[in-house]
Amino acid sequence: MAKLEDEFAAAQKDVQNLPERPDNDTLLELYSFYKQATEGDVTGDKPGAFDFKARAKYDAWEARKGMKREVAMKAYVRLVEHLK
Repeated sequence: MAKLEDEFAAAQKDVQNLPERPDNDTLLELYSFYKQATEGDVTGDKPGAFDFKARAKYDAWEARKGMKREVAMKAYVRLVEHLK
């Protein structure tokens, strides 16, 4: 587990230095894996329909509901590696 946490921490740094900015769908994937890995299942009220950005982020995170922390961390690391 410590190795995975180290890889996850390194991926968080690597994502800040990607050669180009990922598209919005990929950014939502990164966000949802990160939130699931760090906070678990989505909490709070779903944002209103006219708050497009917050709603998209909430929906992306909600789609990961029930995903184990370790699985989310591995998915995040893999996605960052793919983007590098």
